[in-house]
Amino acid sequence: MAAKKKAATAKRAPARRKTPRKAKAASTGLEPLACLQVPEGKEGVDALLARIRSEGGGVVGTYCEPLSGHPVVVAVLPIDKIEPTPFQRDLSEAHHKRLAEVIQKTGRFLDPLIAITAPEHGFWTPNGRHRLAAMQRLGARAITALVVPDREVAWQILALNTEKAHNLKERSLEVIRIYRGLLEEDGSRSEEGFAFYLEDPALVTIGVCYEREPRFAGGAYHPILRRVEQFSSEPIRVAIKHHEKLAGLTLELETNVAAVVAKLKAKGLTSPYLRSFVVSRINPLRWIKGELPSAEKVLEQMRDRAGRFSIDKVRQEDLARVAGGAPDEE
Repeated sequence: MAAKKKAATAKRAPARRKTPRKAKAASTGLEPLACLQVPEGKEGVDALLARIRSEGGGVVGTYCEPLSGHPVVVAVLPIDKIEPTPFQRDLSEAHHKRLAEVIQKTGRFLDPLIAITAPEHGFWTPNGRHRLAAMQRLGARAITALVVPDREVAWQILALNTEKAHNLKERSLEVIRIYRGLLEEDGSRSEEGFAFYLEDPALVTIGVCYEREPRFAGGAYHPILRRVEQFSSEPIRVAIKHHEKLAGLTLELETNVAAVVAKLKAKGLTSPYLRSFVVSRINPLRWIKGELPSAEKVLEQMRDRAGRFSIDKVRQEDLARVAGGAPDEE
């Protein structure tokens, strides 16, 4: 009985989010004409209209978005008053140049940015960085935007962008940039309160790793960190210290793993999964069925095991068993 009880308390990887059930057709949200009725002063709309005009922008109109009725302002903003939020994916030179070429050929800009007010002056766009860069490349004076009164939308964009293919590095860097932004605004809020925006606590740790080492191979370590990390009830100014400590341990572990991989290559063994092979061999979680140890203890144990790793008995056929894991390039 005691063994069963102990197993029941074991930490598990976060459950996959369930897809919402398909609702009955036309059963949710507002009717079309109801979307046009924005009550005066609702959720800071009046203040937002005044801010847009004071920044030299023009208000086209207002409406309530059709799902939940949140107000949105349609505006044309001076392009030099808009900047991307500091916590989104890096700009792709190829993508924004191609987009500028297409916009120039069609002579139309039809996909408005999403915008919020910046902390002091101007606006931030949490969704539209490449469109903004394309229009800037074309020398545009103004750009259309859907301006949202609620600045919290900036943190929600990562969750809203589920249709876009983020690789692990992009997701992790977005998450840690969001975290840094939250720290600047108010570091006293609980980390648990941002679980929806941050998605996975392991992404915060891996994001710190990528900040320190851009060529870090996060794919080999994410499955392990995901099992042993949980969002903290501590304020984010405290919780970030823990993530930074784990990131330091993870990079120490990677240093030892990279040394083993180099020895395996020197021995003549070849595979795109050498790193995954080594990590799987030193991963203690494979054998634990009860309560999982702390992330710190797991990383320290793996780091030490990697430091003692023997390549003498490793054969080429052993590497074939890990095919399908994270390639070394990730």
